[in-house]
Amino acid sequence: MSDTPKYMRLSGLEPLIITPESNFINVGERTNVAGSRKFLRLIKEEKYDEALDVARDQVENGAQIIDINMDDGLIDGKEAMVKFLNLVIAEPDISRVPIMIDSSKWEIIEAGLQVVQGKCVVNSISLKEGEAQFKEQAKKIKRYGAAVIVMAFDEVGQADTYDRRIEIAERSYNILVNEVNFPPEDIIFDLNIFPVATGMDEHKLNAIDFIEGTRWVRENLPHCSVSGGVSNVSFSFRGNNAVREAMHSVFLYHAIKAGMNIGIVNPAMLEVYDDIPKDLLERVEDVILNRREDATERLLDFAESVGQKETTEKVTEAWREENIQSRITRALVKGIDKYIIEDVEEARLSVDAPIKVIEGHLMTGMNVVGDLFGSGKMFLPQVVKSARVMKKAVAYLLPFIEEEKIKNGTSGASQRAGKVLMATVKGDVHDIGKNIVSVVLACNNYEIIDLGVMVPPEKIIETAIAENVDIIGLSGLITPSLDEMVYLAKELQRLNIKLPILIGGATTSKAHTAVKIDPQYENAVVHVNDASRAVTIVGKLLQKEKDTSCERSVANSSNNDLTIETGEASKFKQDLKEEYARFRESFNSRQRIKEFLTIEEARANKLKIGFKAEDIVKPNELGIQVIEDFDLKKLESFIDWSPFFRSWDLHGRYPDILTDEVVGTQAAELFADAQTMLNQIFDERWLTAKATFGLFEANSHDEDDIEVEFKKAPQPGTGEVDSFAVRRGNTLCFRTLRQQSRKATGKPNIALSDFIAPKESGLQDYIGAFCVTTGFGTAEKAKEFEEALDDYSSIMLKALADRLAEAFAEYLHREVRLKHWGYANQEDLANADLIKEKYRGIRPAPGYPACPDHLEKETIWELLGVKDSIGVELTESLAMWPAASVSGYYFAHPEARYFGLGKIKEDQVKDYADRKGIAFAKAEKWLTPNIAD
Repeated sequence: MSDTPKYMRLSGLEPLIITPESNFINVGERTNVAGSRKFLRLIKEEKYDEALDVARDQVENGAQIIDINMDDGLIDGKEAMVKFLNLVIAEPDISRVPIMIDSSKWEIIEAGLQVVQGKCVVNSISLKEGEAQFKEQAKKIKRYGAAVIVMAFDEVGQADTYDRRIEIAERSYNILVNEVNFPPEDIIFDLNIFPVATGMDEHKLNAIDFIEGTRWVRENLPHCSVSGGVSNVSFSFRGNNAVREAMHSVFLYHAIKAGMNIGIVNPAMLEVYDDIPKDLLERVEDVILNRREDATERLLDFAESVGQKETTEKVTEAWREENIQSRITRALVKGIDKYIIEDVEEARLSVDAPIKVIEGHLMTGMNVVGDLFGSGKMFLPQVVKSARVMKKAVAYLLPFIEEEKIKNGTSGASQRAGKVLMATVKGDVHDIGKNIVSVVLACNNYEIIDLGVMVPPEKIIETAIAENVDIIGLSGLITPSLDEMVYLAKELQRLNIKLPILIGGATTSKAHTAVKIDPQYENAVVHVNDASRAVTIVGKLLQKEKDTSCERSVANSSNNDLTIETGEASKFKQDLKEEYARFRESFNSRQRIKEFLTIEEARANKLKIGFKAEDIVKPNELGIQVIEDFDLKKLESFIDWSPFFRSWDLHGRYPDILTDEVVGTQAAELFADAQTMLNQIFDERWLTAKATFGLFEANSHDEDDIEVEFKKAPQPGTGEVDSFAVRRGNTLCFRTLRQQSRKATGKPNIALSDFIAPKESGLQDYIGAFCVTTGFGTAEKAKEFEEALDDYSSIMLKALADRLAEAFAEYLHREVRLKHWGYANQEDLANADLIKEKYRGIRPAPGYPACPDHLEKETIWELLGVKDSIGVELTESLAMWPAASVSGYYFAHPEARYFGLGKIKEDQVKDYADRKGIAFAKAEKWLTPNIAD
């Protein structure tokens, strides 16, 4: 058999490729009626919407595959599986990950295979019923294009020894690969994890037999994977979480080293291996590895004599007695900067050059941080805290390094893994995600050149050449940023600069990267959707080996590099190009088969609201109002915390995330830090909040316009209205866009103008517009933190400023509904209901799904005089500055709702350009992401 690497490739809407470098793949199984009483109840009661929430929570909490099982005697498993999978397919935030179809009944598995999308995993088949049935099921699974879990079970029974595990695995493998021609990379063996320390002698080898069986399978059965349910190993210690966490960590530590790469494990029930108290670690390893005859008794005695809290807290200060490397590593892993200066000084005195402290002690510790983060045992906020400790240590050492450099006439430079240029593109002001990726890369020994925000392409290219960078990272939040990225790729191609490009940010996607950017650039372009992937991707892109025969030229840095790619880097880039080409073809094919209406046909199928006078409420206060220096404390109860945690790559809903099994501990710690800083923001007035809003007479027109009537007050001391009112005749139009894809019978093609009464109805309707900001002061304070080498606090401040801005928008919308407009003056909703938008009315914003054209912000700025009244400006790409700002419209009709515009055709782009009085090319530029090919 060929030794050419073969990787398991699974997919939902997004691919999951399992390579030797992949982190341990975590399977979520709460959508299993046998493992979750809540899920079973929801399925029995046919509450499928709530059951979908269970699946969604798993994906949000980091499950890379979700296991779906409907095996219960009181439900029709086949019907339930098909119905639930069909619902999952319609939910992109769930179906983006691969599905594991789990059942002991073949008819349920096959029913699932017939409806599931992407490439799934079947759980499971075995030789239990003999070879004939095993082959037949395997052939069908192969025909459906799925991967398969093979249980270590045969006609004799379940494998419970090392010899039985490898006997069944080898036999199953040979049948599948040699007789069925099943792809070996699509085979996953479940070698049965059983409890240890049960008191029964026959169970002593359960863990070590699994571990050694795993090692044998990975060494002797090429390309396959090994999985299992980890919690089984600690079953005998239910109720003692401290011992169970240690057992899971020790078991995984040895099983992953042996080759286990997939499994069901709760990260919250894991202790960092190196943090397990030494006396507990010794006893647990004695049990897992069966190193002593009395191992079980010793662990039982220890568990009984030491309370859980005491066990986990025994290491609180004991680490200060360890050697210098251990102390520095501990400080970095835990983000403790209290002792780092004295420890670094001790390390400096122990070496002959201060640079060796960075290259040795500090990088050894940061390598541990990187490994723990990569394996899912540390979370992003912890890594950012680690970076804060690292920066403090390096800052202390720099004067000594400079002194050494002068004395010896040497550079004193540390060997770096690579140099990365990071920039938020021209016109865009958001940098939280970019800063987080920069910190994570810096923690892995990459030198970061951060050009900040609103960086023009000329400066990016000039700096890339001048600094001899190895890779360019581009970030953007608003849709115009996508065009900037395309332009930069074209310029790099034109200049023959061959540097890999990382693409990231809220509006970026694999689709846009593959379809729009990649074709413009011969070198590697890769979309990075979270910080945890950045290190692996950059590492693969920059795999190099020294070539001393070359001299690097600044003028042509792309062609003459002191290093040349290894074959692995070249192959990785080639694979990326091929993957994006396939994705592009698939994407374009899907676009071609979609049906669209002409703009006239779409308007004929508009949402037809029977406007009635009783549904329209005249605002209590027409006109514009300005709020200066708003009391931020009033916004605290309006904060939606869930997006705050997502900005730190912690996925889950607040407040449940604080007790979540996976990220709860870290989320609670992060939340506590946020509360501390939030109180400082309030008490020390770090930030200034301002707002302007207005309510106006309005009616819609047949061409999807909303005509706004307003009156300008005379300017103080002149008796004259301003020139804007005279010029526009007290009338202004918002131009809206209409859905254009062909809808099912009875479904309308919606535009925002549908929610405003048409002029011909004879009814006077109304609309509102607003802009709020909590961003003044953010940049200055964040800079203070950055100068103090405290990226954690800088990122925290920006994230809180964003949350306060959204809270201000929510607060003001409520005030408008209750008082200024008054159409919902009886409303009494809790913050949770406000977050779920259970109120009447909507506040869509230009640049978002219902109205993706940022150009409409200019109309809001004209209408409200935003820049003059509260100082919020629009960049050339129409991003708001300060970044922590929110703007949009107010619609009040009871039927007003949020929707997505989707793709539109060029006839509507031309129509829109004509209505706005702008060139087609300008409209096309701003609507590019929404234009169907």
